[in-house]
Amino acid sequence: MPSSTVVSFPVGGVSGSSTVSRIESGEGGTVVVVDATPFHPVDHTWPDQPGDSGEIALDGAVVRVSEAVMAAISDEGEFAVGADIPVKRGAEGWTWLVGHPLEGEAPSSLVEGARVELSVDAPRRAGLSRGHTACHLASLALDIAVADLWRKDPGADALGNPNFEARANQSSRIHEDGAVDEYRLGKSLRRAGFDTETFAGTLEDRQAAINAQLDTWVASGAMSRVVPEGPTIVDRRSWHCELPDGHAEILCGGTHVESLSEFVSISVALDLTDPQLLVMTTKVVPAV
Repeated sequence: MPSSTVVSFPVGGVSGSSTVSRIESGEGGTVVVVDATPFHPVDHTWPDQPGDSGEIALDGAVVRVSEAVMAAISDEGEFAVGADIPVKRGAEGWTWLVGHPLEGEAPSSLVEGARVELSVDAPRRAGLSRGHTACHLASLALDIAVADLWRKDPGADALGNPNFEARANQSSRIHEDGAVDEYRLGKSLRRAGFDTETFAGTLEDRQAAINAQLDTWVASGAMSRVVPEGPTIVDRRSWHCELPDGHAEILCGGTHVESLSEFVSISVALDLTDPQLLVMTTKVVPAV
């Protein structure tokens, strides 16, 4: 039974050497597992940030990795990848791995025990990291912008404000230099004490408030980092940012920028075409 994959992406790793521990081939193609990897995999239960793409090289041969995924092996020997994993990450009775799906056939030299070089598409990773950091900042700014609309206490976010994000978010999709978040504004949110009618009537003002807050945070150049509790893919990780409003800490398995100076701007657009579904689109202008 292999150990859980050691990962270096939380501290910004984009390359490394490792040993192949398992190769699985099936109808969906070949998936390579290694002892340690810089590749960030898409989470099979909350797929907000896409997995890294890149290359595996050995003995002069290079093969593309399409998108890293979660993989797992049960104590009974069942191997599962991505959406086929029947349990949440960290569940007991499973060993947790990063899978590297290959584009095309694996070279004959790619076998268990082989030493390989792994490299992530660094520009794509950087764009996804900017998108993920911007997504968190936008959600915190949204919480501030709607804080006056609560009649009951919904709990606090990472900055101590009423946590609209946790109460209403139903999906988050991060892409390079941006994100799209959807929030359900239905009966359950109204019963929780949120004034959806006033929110709808003041949507433009709320959007302006969010963007003004984001401008302030970007101008601060605040430090940002991922703090892992351990070296493997199954260990908990959290995003930390030293904002002018306080220290923000959010549990997060993704990748992030090192400083808000990596942004020229972050802005959002709020769409309430469906009165029960708020869509917040976040856009980044990078300082590159």
